[in-house]
Amino acid sequence: MGRMVALTLITFFGAIICCSWTKSIPNAPTPNIIIMLMDDMGWGDLGVFGQPSKETPNLDAMAAEGMLLPNFYTANPLCSPSRAALLTGRLPIRNGFYTTNAHARNAYTPQEIVGGISKDEILLPQLLKTKGYVSKIVGKWHLGHRPQYLPLKNGFDEWFGSPNCHFGPYNDQSKPNIPVYNNSEMLGRFYEDFKIDRNTGESNLTQIYLMEGLDFILRQTKAQQPFFLYWAVDATHAPVYASKRFLGKSQRGRYGDAVMELDYSIGQILKWLRTLGIDNNTFVFFTSDNGAAVMSGPNESGSNGPFLCGKETTFEGGMREPAIAWWPGHIKEGSVNFQLANVMDLFTTSLVLAGINPPDDRILDGLDLTPVLLNSSQPLKNRPIFYYRGNELMAVRLGQYKAHYWTWSNSWEEFKKGINFCPGEEVPNVTTHEQKEHTLQPLIFHLGRDPGEKFPLRSEYQDALSRISAVVQQHKDTLVPGIPQLNMCDIAVMYLKNTCYARCVLGKNNSFFNKLSFLMKNVIQG
Repeated sequence: MGRMVALTLITFFGAIICCSWTKSIPNAPTPNIIIMLMDDMGWGDLGVFGQPSKETPNLDAMAAEGMLLPNFYTANPLCSPSRAALLTGRLPIRNGFYTTNAHARNAYTPQEIVGGISKDEILLPQLLKTKGYVSKIVGKWHLGHRPQYLPLKNGFDEWFGSPNCHFGPYNDQSKPNIPVYNNSEMLGRFYEDFKIDRNTGESNLTQIYLMEGLDFILRQTKAQQPFFLYWAVDATHAPVYASKRFLGKSQRGRYGDAVMELDYSIGQILKWLRTLGIDNNTFVFFTSDNGAAVMSGPNESGSNGPFLCGKETTFEGGMREPAIAWWPGHIKEGSVNFQLANVMDLFTTSLVLAGINPPDDRILDGLDLTPVLLNSSQPLKNRPIFYYRGNELMAVRLGQYKAHYWTWSNSWEEFKKGINFCPGEEVPNVTTHEQKEHTLQPLIFHLGRDPGEKFPLRSEYQDALSRISAVVQQHKDTLVPGIPQLNMCDIAVMYLKNTCYARCVLGKNNSFFNKLSFLMKNVIQG
């Protein structure tokens, strides 16, 4: 029957627990916080944004019960820098998650990376801890592999997941497969202990990540502890995967199957909050780390809707993200707000919700969105969006106008190998394969009339330019770049990890493996 037996059991026992003690929980002054960060999911992948394939009924319902933010952006068109920006509230150029090895070069944290998140940065869970929050990350970290950069060294109390994406499989003699951790202990590796079938796309990882999230929520609710859950799953990152129950069920191939499973999982998390009676005291935000990776092909990537290009570019398709805010009783149901907002705002907004003053010893790029979320009639006026690629400010949006100071899709070398960041939607003199400078005369588009960035402005050009230029000048005058953390790789770093799996470190009776065995037999195969 394909029934999710373990989820049913959790819901059943959770309802019993809920009836027995949630009524005695006082109205907490600080809400629980859940940030759901998808990986390479595009703006156009949600039904509420026009996707016709009907893969996201739970996300569409979440939007109907909360607030949809159509003008929400990431801070960088690549995974690692965008995640560093979310957790620090600062642009990657400030927090050091960029490289100076080449101009406007995208950089992330592969296994060989020497650096990671700077010790000078203050991460969201570190600050939330001062108010008694317990924090857990489930899924992809991507802010450094070496021990000093891992989540438990940067404010998180718990972690289940990986320091990188599920690339592979690799030959262990030349490059090991990516490790999977439970807190500080390595449980195994992708493709070996945590299976991903590259031929069929089958993997149980999303269900394991779901169970980890549900379990954490239950434990903190029972303990009456405020919690922060950072649910950073990666099924929509190539090579995309889904569990057997969802494979072949969508109209968009394997990628659509992965979206369906993530949507189902999000629905289960929201249902769990209601079952435990904490939905009115839990702020949930759904978004993605960057645009859909359209260079991966139709079965391995999603849709960026009407927007140009995708991941790794500073065109709209690379940085405009799906976004939904949900908090029953606080955020008006079915609301849509066109406020320009950014993933960095989640840092500052979360602190304000927790009653914590944001750090005043550094420049923060994230703004407090509570006036928008809780009183949608109060917009944050004149808020710019900065589009960085590596160490270069490529474009700026102010209001409906976007000015490109540099344009570039990807190199001719990559393009000739069949790697195309803008397949089927090239715009002459815009989606160039060489870095093209426009600083003396920026290309300006009106995104309200031209979301696909195809027709540079002629009329209204000077007025738009004068307003954007003032913002750019102020930004550059106050910018102090952080020390770049992504300049150096060393193959030896890949072999510094704990190589003894948890089954020998902790023993075969380890509770995690008991739980995992139960999940495999009941959740996945039930």
